[in-house]
Amino acid sequence: MKSLEIKKDIFWVGAVDYASRDFHGYSLSPQGTTYNAYVVRDEKNVLFDTVKHEFTGTLVCRLSKLMKPEDIDYIVVNHVELDHSGALPRMIELCKPEAVLCSPKGKSAIEAHFPGWEAWPLKVVKSGDSVSIGKRSIRFLETPMLHWPDSMFSHIPEDRLLISNDAFGQNIASSERFADEIDPAVVDHAMTEYYHNIVLPYSPQVLKVLGQIEEMKLEVDMIAPDHGLIFRGKDAVRSCLETYRRFAEQKTQKRAVIVYDTMWHSTRKMAHAIAEGLNDAGVPSRIMDMKDNHHSAVMTELARCGLVIVGSPTHNNGIMPFVSAMLTYMKGLRPKNRLAGAFGSYGWSGECVKILSEALQGMGFDMPVDPVRHRCVPTHETLGACHAMGKALAEALIARCDEG
Repeated sequence: MKSLEIKKDIFWVGAVDYASRDFHGYSLSPQGTTYNAYVVRDEKNVLFDTVKHEFTGTLVCRLSKLMKPEDIDYIVVNHVELDHSGALPRMIELCKPEAVLCSPKGKSAIEAHFPGWEAWPLKVVKSGDSVSIGKRSIRFLETPMLHWPDSMFSHIPEDRLLISNDAFGQNIASSERFADEIDPAVVDHAMTEYYHNIVLPYSPQVLKVLGQIEEMKLEVDMIAPDHGLIFRGKDAVRSCLETYRRFAEQKTQKRAVIVYDTMWHSTRKMAHAIAEGLNDAGVPSRIMDMKDNHHSAVMTELARCGLVIVGSPTHNNGIMPFVSAMLTYMKGLRPKNRLAGAFGSYGWSGECVKILSEALQGMGFDMPVDPVRHRCVPTHETLGACHAMGKALAEALIARCDEG
């Protein structure tokens, strides 16, 4: 087991978690993830972040191939969430660092997470602060809510390296360490999935941080996140930053996702009729049955859709549980700039479309077309109404996109 040199005297010493299948409530199957930690070897040796507790031995082993743990002078804690700080107590015990550097909110989070923190040599750093470590310096940028209040970046200007913690991350478990070593489509999907299931609620903060990177004129030709693969080269860095800006702006796109659950296939038939209406009006769509798709997959699909249409039968005077869970999950991630539609079938009470409509409107989505609902098995006329609904929603989406 060895470390990997990503730049001269800068090493990856993290861990690959092939077994992880859940991350903040979204499915990692079949990917897994990584917990990236980095070491800079200079007059002062610095460890940036640690790993999840159960991978402490892996981190210690990789570090020991480079130097004795007690040769680490500083530990930088860019983020206190336990997938990055789980090994922190043990590393402080082994390394006995001169200082543990963290943001102001990071200090508060450390105090809340770790008994015995009073004996640790905590040193608070703020945006713009710089620490010399010999030939190099570390410049810090606080990035609150990307995606915790304590989060920060560490920039090493001499190496044009940005250690970005959770920002720009992806959940990819592989033996490769650099994004250019695998299929670009895989990286793009993983970035999309990660952003829209973790970072999306904080899109305004993302735009602010991107502006700060420009204002501070940070020279960067490598972005090293704490999950997934490292981006190297100016073109890759530029693309990475542009991707995050595109994600954060959430501009309306001419594509739809239809999400539903069904009991006896009536709602399914309605979903397919709506999709035909969308297609006939020139808007492509994807149909996602919640029995077969995780709610995180819906959010990943929604990343490229300006329209979400949700259907459910009435179930116990409500809606189907998988649809309810998906809507709760979606609401927490706060997607913006979407149109929405609702549809459903029922046997006797028929509350489904009212509940769906209220949920979608509660997320701030515009609903330009009345919902469609039908008692029991949809008739030819009802399926025609569903087709017309899909066509009308497509026309509204196209008009929205053309305006913006």
